[in-house]
Amino acid sequence: MSFLSVVNVSKKYDDHVALRNVSFDVPRKSIFGLLGPNGAGKTSLIRIINNITAPDEGKVTLSRNNLQENTSAYIGYLPEERGLYKKMKVGEQALYLTMLKGMDKHEAIVELRKWFDKLNLSDWWNKRVEDLSKGMAQKLQFIVTVVHKPKLLILDEPFSGFDPINTKLIKEEILKLNRKGTTVIFSTHNMESVEELCDRIALINKAQKILEGSVEEIKNNFQANKIRLSFKGNMIAFTNALWTGCELLSSSSEGNVNTVEIRLLNEVTKKNMLEAIMPHVELLSMNDVVPSMNDIFIDAVNQYKES
Repeated sequence: MSFLSVVNVSKKYDDHVALRNVSFDVPRKSIFGLLGPNGAGKTSLIRIINNITAPDEGKVTLSRNNLQENTSAYIGYLPEERGLYKKMKVGEQALYLTMLKGMDKHEAIVELRKWFDKLNLSDWWNKRVEDLSKGMAQKLQFIVTVVHKPKLLILDEPFSGFDPINTKLIKEEILKLNRKGTTVIFSTHNMESVEELCDRIALINKAQKILEGSVEEIKNNFQANKIRLSFKGNMIAFTNALWTGCELLSSSSEGNVNTVEIRLLNEVTKKNMLEAIMPHVELLSMNDVVPSMNDIFIDAVNQYKES
C-alpha cells in the first residue's frame, strides 16, 4: 500500500531542469532508497516532499492527501547540510528544535532525555554545542529529527561523520523506528547501507527516474547473464571457444586454475556456452554473478549516459 506518492513531478530553476516528470510510490512502513549521482535532482525532490518548495508540475501526496503547509508534525527531515547554534547548550538546542515540531516542553524533555540516554549524550546536556565532536553533533541532530515520532522519516546521508560503532548504533535505531511503523526515505551514496536497509529504491539521474523496484528484483534483473567460471586448461583455447557468443569481463590465474567472469551475449544460453568450452578445458565450478547495488548504480547511470 502506497504511503507517499510522487506523481509526474517536474521542477525548473531558471534554465536548469532539476526534475522531469518523476513518479514513484513509497510503500507504507518501508525503507525506501532515493539514489542518484550528485546533481541528479534528489535534493530538489526531497525539498518538495518536505513542502519547502512546490513542484512546477505534478503533485506529492501523503496517505492519499495533498501535502499541508506545515509538515513538521508528521515528517522528520535530517538534511545533508547540518546546522546547529554553536553557542547554545546542547539540551537547550535540542529542546528548542523539538518544540518547533509541536511538542510541549514537558513531553519534549522526557522524550529527549530518553534519546540522550540511548545515544550516550546524557553527560552533554548542559555543555555547549561547539564542544561536540562532528559525530556527537550528528547524533544530536538525529535525535531532534526523530524525537516527535514522525510518520515519515527522511534521512539524507545520515551516517556522515560517524565511526563504524556509531553507524551501527544509528542503523539499529532506524530499523527499530521502521519496525514500529515509521516509513523511511533514505538518500545516500553508500550502496552497502542500501543493501542492508532498503526494501525498495528509485534511482534518479539527470532529473529523471531511470530505475525503480525492490532491491531483490533489481539485483536479479541486473544479473544480466554474468557467470563466474573456474577451470583448468589453456586460457587462449577457452577464449577462442567462446568466440563471439560471450564477453570476457575479467580473468585471473592461480597455479593452473583460471577464474573468469563472462557475460552471455545475444541468444546464447549456458548450455551453448558449456558445449563450446567443455572439449577444451576442465570445468571446476560455475556460478551466477549477483551484482552489488554499487555495481548496479554504476551500470544504470552509465547505460543512461549511452542511451
